[in-house]
Amino acid sequence: MKYRTFPKTGEKISLLGFGTMRLPVEKKGQSARINETEAIRMIRTAIDRGVNYVDTAYTYHDGFSEVVLGKALKDGYREKVFIADKMPVWILKEDGDPEKIFDEQLKRLDVDCIDMYLVHNVTAPLWKRALKYNILELLEKKKAEGKVKHIGFSFHDNFEFFKEVIEAYPWDFCQIQLNYMDADFQAGVKGLKFAGSKGIPVIIMEPLKGGKLTDILPPSIEDFWAQAPIKRTPAEWALRWIANFPEVLVILSGMTSIEQVDENIRVLSKADPNSLTEAELEIINNVAAEYNKLIKYSCTGCEYCIPCPEKISIPAIIGFYNDWHLYHESPKVKVDFKTWISPKALPSVCKSCKICEGRCPQQLPISDIMKKSQSIFE
Repeated sequence: MKYRTFPKTGEKISLLGFGTMRLPVEKKGQSARINETEAIRMIRTAIDRGVNYVDTAYTYHDGFSEVVLGKALKDGYREKVFIADKMPVWILKEDGDPEKIFDEQLKRLDVDCIDMYLVHNVTAPLWKRALKYNILELLEKKKAEGKVKHIGFSFHDNFEFFKEVIEAYPWDFCQIQLNYMDADFQAGVKGLKFAGSKGIPVIIMEPLKGGKLTDILPPSIEDFWAQAPIKRTPAEWALRWIANFPEVLVILSGMTSIEQVDENIRVLSKADPNSLTEAELEIINNVAAEYNKLIKYSCTGCEYCIPCPEKISIPAIIGFYNDWHLYHESPKVKVDFKTWISPKALPSVCKSCKICEGRCPQQLPISDIMKKSQSIFE
């Protein structure tokens, strides 16, 4: 396993991090029913083979991710890893909720300290809520009590806001979504470089775009990979692209099977920064460009279409609609849709007022897209 240095302490952290958002389940579609035996076997196998960073969150698997991870870290495994967990700002209702949730997380994990603690899913509205509920003050208190070691945040907004959040607090680390399809999405490569310039190490999530870059490949994408002089799996290309950036500290992968554990360890045991050739990077860029050609509607995520009177997250739904076609109707797109789209803001809520269409710089037929999305996802 390759390791990178956590600059604040000089500790060595495995390049591969085990994400516990997609653990194996006993019955498809029932997230809370984790196959504990297999999940624990996977986590311990990864640790035995050198992985020392495990990531969970209060909401993953309806709260049971933390519980199963806690069980996996018995028998001496706790001492071998850095645990990352997160504060779900969006569910807070009262002033005392953050501390209650934090205490519940310690109980679920059955530990007395969380190494890497993040403000979860930071967007402009949720950042305001984090400040309203004094989350940073709470985490500093927990740090003084020895219950948190390092404070960070995970991010899902644009680059300009990313810079604002980075400069708002002396963060120990941060976490962003990044893969070769999302190089210019949200914080993107620019955000990675900006954080690096500030000496803030970056954790990467969604390096395989939830598995959609590896599961079902359009024929034209397969043709591009076939042109590469060195043959690699789609997962290897995607992971090596991330590992090529020296600013990256950890690459998280949400693993569902022991085969995925084996593959990720194999790939990231030989991935060094700045190791891809110009020719290899060009192939990856061509693959990304081809994927982008296959997108049905060229929404740029500018958000001119919102706020919607019905509170529909229009760019997100268009993104899922594009993914459905782009990834050959992968079932994972429907899973992600149900995870991220509120039941109160489904496409069927759209009243075709077309206010959004008058604002859209791309002149997209948004009301029609909502109807098409309803037929797919609802």
